[in-house]
Amino acid sequence: MNGSAGNYTVEDAKENLDVLRAVPDKVVEAVEDANGSDVLEFLIREQGLDKYHEGDQGVGIIRQAVLKSPHASQGLKRTVSTRGDDTPERILVPDDVERNARTALRTGKPVVLYGPTGTGKTTFAKQLALQHCVGYSLHTATPSWTAKDIIGGIGPKLTGSTGVRSLGYQTELGAVSEGVKRARDFEIPYAVILDEITRADISQIFGPLYTAIENRNQTLIETDDGETIELDERVSIICTMNMSDRTVNELDNAITRRFAMVELDEYEDEDRRSLFEGWIDDYLGDIPLLDNGELLDLFEADFDGINHGSEKASRGPIMRFGPMHYRDVTIFLHEALQDESLYMDEPEEAVGQAFRTFIVPRLLNSAAFPQIEQIEEHYRALNKSFERFELGPAAELASRELEAEQRQMGSYQ
Repeated sequence: MNGSAGNYTVEDAKENLDVLRAVPDKVVEAVEDANGSDVLEFLIREQGLDKYHEGDQGVGIIRQAVLKSPHASQGLKRTVSTRGDDTPERILVPDDVERNARTALRTGKPVVLYGPTGTGKTTFAKQLALQHCVGYSLHTATPSWTAKDIIGGIGPKLTGSTGVRSLGYQTELGAVSEGVKRARDFEIPYAVILDEITRADISQIFGPLYTAIENRNQTLIETDDGETIELDERVSIICTMNMSDRTVNELDNAITRRFAMVELDEYEDEDRRSLFEGWIDDYLGDIPLLDNGELLDLFEADFDGINHGSEKASRGPIMRFGPMHYRDVTIFLHEALQDESLYMDEPEEAVGQAFRTFIVPRLLNSAAFPQIEQIEEHYRALNKSFERFELGPAAELASRELEAEQRQMGSYQ
């Protein structure tokens, strides 16, 4: 290999290809010694040596070298930082939602995508990150989250040999401070996605971040080697928030003043129907075991009954519920109806089991007692209306949950 820094050519790479495929450190040297972008394009796009050595995920030594290279284009950096990313390219959210979110990110404000379950918030957050930045990280909130998970803090560290171990402490970066560090180290625009933040105590986890948003010179944390971490204009913060059990008015005023709030809720009837038709065609178009037109009507009736109430059930709306859940139903049916050991001979039963697996549990997860009663009633009414589909399993799951709730209520009396 040509060892002169900055003089490594595509011809050198071709000549040493066997060595490059055998030794990942040699790929790193080639990247660092490259005399131009064509060398990196050959190594990464044409030969895929980062995938060959490092697989489909993670940022190993080869990808780190590409990200740090002055010859790497933003497109190539995006390629190595998102290897294995399965985020769909097609954006399904309404057009005004997409434009509002993209505009808000350009203002430099953190963005909150909020709305009921099934509106595509997490997928859209990743799509925004891929549009707006070179790389991103995704962090899903839990009830135990603290400001340390966002900003960072001091954590324990074992030091010493196996025989003699001692407990010390080290600085641990949080999601946002780690994102800042990556943007700095690799000189790239980087997104930090904080998913389902309503699972945590928002005012507690975001407290220090609020101050930094107001004053970008505010140090978030200092690393063990003395590097101070402040918010960086190259870092975009994208949050998602499930509003099925809360409203914007119930949020801490601090977040609505500092974050751009972008709602994902109601899809236009035409847009929603287009989604349903597309999924049915994509996953079931070549499987002639179901009446796809009637399945579309079932999706529409189910969605409408959940969100707006229906004439078949005696009550009104159950809750806000997005259309993305029905994609999982079509994927389930796609698999179930191509295998004799599954539901190939029982397509009507497969529909009920798909609803029992993907729709009803997600409804019950957010439902209070009166809503559980409505869910059971809703699916019993649907089962009568759509006789070609066996929706009994969906209704029975809701019925068992209702009975369990009734027993629990009785134990308190």
